[in-house]
Amino acid sequence: MQDIIEKLQSLGFSQYEAKAYVSLVRQGPTSAYQVSKESGIPRARIYEILNKLQEEGVVIKEEINDSVQYSPLPVDVFLESVRSRWDNTYQSISDTLKQFEKIGPVSDNRVMTLKGEEHILSFCRTLIQKAEKRVIVSLWDKMYDKFERELKEAAEHCSLKGIAFQVETPLSGIDVHRQTSYVDNIGANKWFILSIDGSETIYGPDSEARETAFYTDDPIHINFLENYIWHDILVNRLVKKEAANAEEWISKERQRFFSL
Repeated sequence: MQDIIEKLQSLGFSQYEAKAYVSLVRQGPTSAYQVSKESGIPRARIYEILNKLQEEGVVIKEEINDSVQYSPLPVDVFLESVRSRWDNTYQSISDTLKQFEKIGPVSDNRVMTLKGEEHILSFCRTLIQKAEKRVIVSLWDKMYDKFERELKEAAEHCSLKGIAFQVETPLSGIDVHRQTSYVDNIGANKWFILSIDGSETIYGPDSEARETAFYTDDPIHINFLENYIWHDILVNRLVKKEAANAEEWISKERQRFFSL
């Protein structure tokens, strides 16, 4: 119950307005007294709240046999109204902000820290949707699952390339990293890289493990990260062609390189 109240509040309704509408949906046509009793809204405020919702078209007020009853706008109609209002607000904000962005100063190439899992995921999805020519990725299974739909849509008009870890059947163009003890035991060190058109890149750890990532439009960083992915793909392909001893040799060389 509290969850739906909070979600309605996020759409712009006050706590009492959300409680009143939900109470009417649960009860059907009823009196202000019953709405107050069922929802916990103080009786001193209930008429004010219901009248405001009536003015907004969310509640219907009827006089029946010298008594006043209130009914909720049918849920389907209410949801369509909310969506229409949200779409209009979104479009207005989008148009204005994009105009500001066009006339604003051109920033230097930068590396920017992103915080919060939802923010990071939204930024990544927006980047994929912006891609016009090429998308390059390095993704572990969880992050791959989060972006598979957007990557599939991008692949319809872009070149999709990269490598995926612990993903059985990735989209065409994405290599599957060979199964190794190093991959199996890497733990929380599962970084991702997402790069579009050689112009913008987001990289960082798995968003569930650490809610921090990095965005850059700096060509030096992007070139380095895209070459890092290519190197991973190249080694993966070469090792698959070589003898079984290659994996053991790579493991020893890795330990020697990173030892102190």
